[in-house]
Amino acid sequence: MTDLAIDLRGIDKVYGSLFSRRVHALRGIDMRVGRGEIFGLLGPNGAGKSTLVKILMTVIKPTRATGTVLGRGVGHKPTLGRVGYLPEHHRFPDYLTGRQVVEFYGAMGGVDRRDRKKRGAELLDFVGMSKWADTRVRGYSKGMRQRVGIAQTLVNNPDLVIWDEPTDGVDPVGRRDIREMTVELKRRGTTVMLNSHLLSELEMVCDRVAILVQGRVSSQGSVAELTIDRQRYEIEVVSEDSNVDTAIRNALARWLTPGSLTGTLATGESLHVQLDGAHAPALLKVNSAEAGVVQPLIDALRSARLTVRAVKPIRPSLEDLFMEAVTDPNTGRALAPGAKEGI
Repeated sequence: MTDLAIDLRGIDKVYGSLFSRRVHALRGIDMRVGRGEIFGLLGPNGAGKSTLVKILMTVIKPTRATGTVLGRGVGHKPTLGRVGYLPEHHRFPDYLTGRQVVEFYGAMGGVDRRDRKKRGAELLDFVGMSKWADTRVRGYSKGMRQRVGIAQTLVNNPDLVIWDEPTDGVDPVGRRDIREMTVELKRRGTTVMLNSHLLSELEMVCDRVAILVQGRVSSQGSVAELTIDRQRYEIEVVSEDSNVDTAIRNALARWLTPGSLTGTLATGESLHVQLDGAHAPALLKVNSAEAGVVQPLIDALRSARLTVRAVKPIRPSLEDLFMEAVTDPNTGRALAPGAKEGI
């Protein structure tokens, strides 16, 4: 990945002092976000997600930080003018209208008056708030506030937007709309970094993700890359006129270990057959993500007059990856949010 919007190396953050209890919130974060991609930042509460975002936005100072944001060092103030930011618990003055909120943030971002008025109207339309543009914020629902929050992140026409829990408190229709906005921003070439607990939402839109656990990056990449070793194909088979157990053993004899329902294909992938009775459907599991690997099996099954009812590619979900990352393999329990250090 040569063209990076965010390139972080060794980001550390320790709260506290020599004379108080210390909390090591971030422990050497390495992370890379390509330009024009949608990147998901996820992890359990206390993993350090919001701390990392606040360091990028210079809201808090890191203990140690090396890397770049939009090609300039972390903390470079002028670069923030090319970034749009939506905090998790944002607050807008209740007496302002949605239009005034967007224009106010445009003014703070150095957007000239004419442009911020023009963009304000366009952005309120983009987020579906034109109808309520001149209604005071105090009359908005949580979802409406989120939409205006997204609009204000875009008023400076940023190259990078960072949204911390953008769908918090938003109904299903609003979440769908925010997904569509996210994809549209990517289409326009904007890099989008999302911090969210809604894993299904992230999986639908993100090109790549990073999972933070106890202040460290547990894994990083696309969902396909992170699950490549655990993807498989499942083939459901029935026999209309014979014992399915006997028929499958005969059809797959060249691959199955004698006397066993497991075996190895010529290309090295493992094969496992699950039987639930002489006339119940059988399930074949092939440890591979390549469709071509299962074709000889299907041909052999059909030649043996077995009926192939379904062929399904199986891949762990983002939720599966997340739960694996945050679970202690020894106890089966969720890992503690972070570690505290003594003096």
